[in-house]
Amino acid sequence: MKVIGLMSGTSADGVDTALVDIRGAGHDLTLRLLASRTFPYPAAVRVRLLDAMTSGTVADVCHLNVALGEWFAQAALQLLKSANVSPRTVALIGSHGQTLHHLPESRRESGIGVVRSTLQLGEPAVIAERTGMTTVADFRTRDMAVGGEGAPLTPYLHHLLFHHASRSRVVLNIGGIGNLTYLPARGGLGAVRAFDTGPGNVLIDGVMRHVTAERRTFDRGGRMARAGTPNERLIRTLLDHPFLTRRPPKSTGREEFGERFVGYVRRQGKLLGLSDADLVATATAYTARTIVGATQFLPGRVDEVLVCGGGAQNATLMRMLQAEWNHPSGRGPRQGRPSHTHHGSILPVEAFGWNGRVLEAVAFAVFAYQHVKGVPCNLPNVTGAKKAVVLGTVTPGRQPLSKRIESPIQLQ
Repeated sequence: MKVIGLMSGTSADGVDTALVDIRGAGHDLTLRLLASRTFPYPAAVRVRLLDAMTSGTVADVCHLNVALGEWFAQAALQLLKSANVSPRTVALIGSHGQTLHHLPESRRESGIGVVRSTLQLGEPAVIAERTGMTTVADFRTRDMAVGGEGAPLTPYLHHLLFHHASRSRVVLNIGGIGNLTYLPARGGLGAVRAFDTGPGNVLIDGVMRHVTAERRTFDRGGRMARAGTPNERLIRTLLDHPFLTRRPPKSTGREEFGERFVGYVRRQGKLLGLSDADLVATATAYTARTIVGATQFLPGRVDEVLVCGGGAQNATLMRMLQAEWNHPSGRGPRQGRPSHTHHGSILPVEAFGWNGRVLEAVAFAVFAYQHVKGVPCNLPNVTGAKKAVVLGTVTPGRQPLSKRIESPIQLQ
């Protein structure tokens, strides 16, 4: 069947869309990307989203939930229009939504016990009504309901697309938050290991917004970082962040590395007398260091690294990452030295035939497909969940699902 995947990441810069042809059963799937586009949010919408993540009112959240549903529906329909594909031929939409807040660490609630929580905006009822398509959404909460962190979920897709019989691979996604997936050679889904590494683009973007007085929201191509010099003293201080030495399963977000952390980095940079370019360069080098330092938690050697996400477009970050990868220094005072030798180059997933910008959108198309097939897609060995579960909840479209697919299937 044809399925649309919709995703807005931690950077909250727009809606990534992917139209995917999916065939197969169980975990033996064949995927073909038919069309993809990214639809940026207007600057004012992005500002409201970022503000809501830190200081939003209940009224803000209520409004943005529905407004984002409209944005996501428009993005899906515009994708189909640009690809000249009739909506009637598309069976499903899988929408991740926009994460507003993510609290994966257990909190005790009086009279209930331990609670983990996450909140994604982008009302699926609006998406289903505007597009007419059955919409599967709210994927993370089911994993959390069985004791998982609700993230990362995309390692399931990484295994489907990139596992190899003789090479152990890491798939590195550098979105707002960095995360990596370890795919050991000849390993099945149960051997996959994955976790968030810390900041991806979120720190660099935050520093850029500060030093340019909001005129630039990211360091295009890493140009400003390239003009500066990283400050090793500040990097070592930042490497003391407790998330970096926490053992997986672990996930994080703006709650740890958002505006408060950006503000701390800015203040420390000012005390050290860093120029704007030096501060951006320091944030970039720190991001690279945290990613490579996170490989201390991998169970074996790495032969290839496949990179996706917006950070792959930052040439300076990629250069720093390659340097750290080839010569792991373990320079962080409390961050362990990677225990396994790294080999080979860091390559974009485009070298393997996939668009790295929309790979997460592809994942949520797959999760929607697997939901109606009744196939679990969370990996307990990754999220810490007690068991594998079918992810997502369904909002029916205007037309019965069985009329939109090549052969009827049963909801399970």
